[in-house]
Amino acid sequence: MAWACKIVFGVPLIVALVICKWRKRHASMFENIENYLEQNSLAPIRYSYKEIKKMTGSFKEKLGEGGFGSVFKAKLRSGPFVAIKMLGKSKGNGQDFINEVATIGRIHHQNVVQLIGFCVSGSKRALVYEFMSNGSLDKIIFSKEGSEQLSYEKIYDISVGVARGIAYLHHGCEMQILHFDIKPHNILLDENFIPKISDFGLAKLHPIENSIVTMTAARGTIGYMAPELFYKNIGGISHKADVYSFGMLLMEMASKRKNLNPHAERSSQMYFPFWIYDHIREEENIDIQDLTEEEKKIAKKMIIVALWCIQLKPSNRPSMNRVVKMLEGNIEDLEIPPEPTLYPDEMSTNDQTINSASTTHSLNYFM
Repeated sequence: MAWACKIVFGVPLIVALVICKWRKRHASMFENIENYLEQNSLAPIRYSYKEIKKMTGSFKEKLGEGGFGSVFKAKLRSGPFVAIKMLGKSKGNGQDFINEVATIGRIHHQNVVQLIGFCVSGSKRALVYEFMSNGSLDKIIFSKEGSEQLSYEKIYDISVGVARGIAYLHHGCEMQILHFDIKPHNILLDENFIPKISDFGLAKLHPIENSIVTMTAARGTIGYMAPELFYKNIGGISHKADVYSFGMLLMEMASKRKNLNPHAERSSQMYFPFWIYDHIREEENIDIQDLTEEEKKIAKKMIIVALWCIQLKPSNRPSMNRVVKMLEGNIEDLEIPPEPTLYPDEMSTNDQTINSASTTHSLNYFM
């Protein structure tokens, strides 16, 4: 009888304790979000979940899906279309949501997507952005139909716009904003193909006077992540991590293909940066596709800048302000960088060349 009483009264008590713990944890998460929004009087409009649902037509038209949630096409009551990101399961007390509101909410730049509003309603969290009618850059450069839409001059203009946007995040705000996920998927294009940097879920705000960022875990997308996120012996984590990611993006824009191609006919062409470096160094023609002489010149400039950006050591990479100047300047003013490497052990054979011929130059040239 005593055991029966314990079961009858004990099980509901355990269930109640679990529910209370769950509610307390989630209440704490939303309290963090609420406190942040109250303490930082941000411009974005606050919407109710009912308004979000109405604007999306009950989430009828899905535009895409990423690591932090799904994006839907919606329409404001005033008329314009918008994109609404419904965030999935939150991490770290709503930190992903706070990251986006904290970064984009305070930025107004031509090359950064504009945050129009947000929603915090119970477990529902949404971000309302300006609508980018030409979608993401990956759909343009990695598909035959998409790449035919744009001239090489336009692709170059897009690359300069992205560089300006990142430079603004690094050097134009009160706090330095490190994106940590620069890749084609996170570059959106408006009706005029003006690029806008999006998805700040991994972003980190950082005092400008502190050059090195403390991080407990690597963040970003494989293929675009800077090597210092994996190898601690090549340099600290800083704004140069975004420079590396931009270099990988720029290389893909110049070649209109992914940097890693496992289906390449020759093994030497499998990793595009290695293959193209030999052509650039030997001053051979850039045989990417049928290009005019002027387009070849543009592609070569983009590739040389990209090769500087993807140097293994962060100290050998330019700042984003310098990258903008390099892209906007004359190709004749650009030096060929040291050969790119993927791993620290490869670097030891090239160190004498890097240290004697170019390190002194690069440290002054790229700050």
